[in-house]
Amino acid sequence: MSTETDHRSASRPDPDELLQVIADFVCDHEVNSDEAWQTAHYCLKDSLACALLALKYPECVKLLGPPVPGMTLEAGARVPGTSHRLDPLKAAFDIGTLVRYLDFNDTWLAAEWGHPSDNLGAILAVADWLSRSNRAAVREELSMADVLEAMIKTHEIQGVLALKNSFNRVGLDHVLLVRVASTAVVTRMLGGSRDDVINGLSQAWADGGALRTYRHAPNTGPRKSWAAGDACRRAVQLALLTLSGEPGYPSVLTAKGWGFQDVLFDGKELVLERSLESYVMENILFKIAFPAEFHAQTAVECALELHPQVKGCLDEIDRVEIETQEAGVRIIDKTGPLDNYADRDHCIQYMVAVPLIFGELTADSYSDAVAADPRIDALREKMTVTENPHFTEEYFDPDKRAIGNAVQIFFTDGTCTDKVSIDYPVGHRRRREEGIPLLEDKFERAVAGHFPARQKAGIMDACDNLETLTKMPVPDFTHLWSLK
Repeated sequence: MSTETDHRSASRPDPDELLQVIADFVCDHEVNSDEAWQTAHYCLKDSLACALLALKYPECVKLLGPPVPGMTLEAGARVPGTSHRLDPLKAAFDIGTLVRYLDFNDTWLAAEWGHPSDNLGAILAVADWLSRSNRAAVREELSMADVLEAMIKTHEIQGVLALKNSFNRVGLDHVLLVRVASTAVVTRMLGGSRDDVINGLSQAWADGGALRTYRHAPNTGPRKSWAAGDACRRAVQLALLTLSGEPGYPSVLTAKGWGFQDVLFDGKELVLERSLESYVMENILFKIAFPAEFHAQTAVECALELHPQVKGCLDEIDRVEIETQEAGVRIIDKTGPLDNYADRDHCIQYMVAVPLIFGELTADSYSDAVAADPRIDALREKMTVTENPHFTEEYFDPDKRAIGNAVQIFFTDGTCTDKVSIDYPVGHRRRREEGIPLLEDKFERAVAGHFPARQKAGIMDACDNLETLTKMPVPDFTHLWSLK
């Protein structure tokens, strides 16, 4: 049969293999990894801590709430840390936006990058709304075990797809993987069959992908902070459309000329490097010590270590040499004026300069007030950023997943500091023992800073023990996080 005949044939093929593999995982896989369950517990706490911290920023808060004032739902999904009760689409947007806004939630780095906990927006909104509906109809509610399992599965789908498929190299943003993973899992949560999950997935891929332009100079802007929330919203909408009977598109990935691979992926095949299990959750990277784009996390640690040596002699610095991975050079090596928060938290020079000067890097460090300090740009102008091939090699090594950076400072008198080099950030799996107490402290401080003492105590008690938490109905959990 000729290519032209194939192209014109209206016979619907079997679903693309990738759609089937993901659907089988979502519908049939049992998560038996104790490490994955425990890490998901930490991930839930860390993500909700990020959400509460984001509520301190008016630029984030203005994005939240009903799309039209007054359109609240008594049985709607709750948005943690607020009094909002919303339809599941807007709730998914709000929760996803809160988790991601400060660039402080977990991270996954491979050929593609991303933040798998972004999916919590869709998961928690649907779990709460569905459970409240079931409670009213005297049907079984979802438990927090269902939420944690959904998190493990969305982490795995997004993360394994990111191992070999570089969407950033064709200009697409990683939030398309949030939409794909959340659509698959939410469709199943809502009672969808294997065929429904396949159809929902096909819709998610048919949406294509947002451009990465809002993450890069000269267009870096705050959309990067709500793009994942938007992907969560769309995932819920596609799941509901699918379950209303909307058909899917079986060769959405592979159709000649019209499929995702030909149109948006330079004709390359989408591949899974490994089978879908719980690898991603077990190896997830937590941003614990400071909000910074993850390729720069160890650079910030290096700068903090060097701060005592330079804080009194900033004017005597001749140059600062930063070595990073290839991805770090490509994404966050940025010169010239930085116009906003989003510009600054994706500039490795800024993220090194601030801790060198102040001995800290917080969310407030990216504010206009801090950025106005002339010492920051003066120090940025003295910096060089180069790729260290060893860092790049270990970055892609599946047994290491290192994110190395090195910083060395040279003075006008010809002396220099030692080169400080760190391979693994504090949120890495290899530093879990060191990192988890910091994560717990981040969580407790976020909760204490937002809720009255009695409500804080209830949240801490509910979240303290994994076994107890998994048995809690979702509405009982979200009620704890609601402002009265």
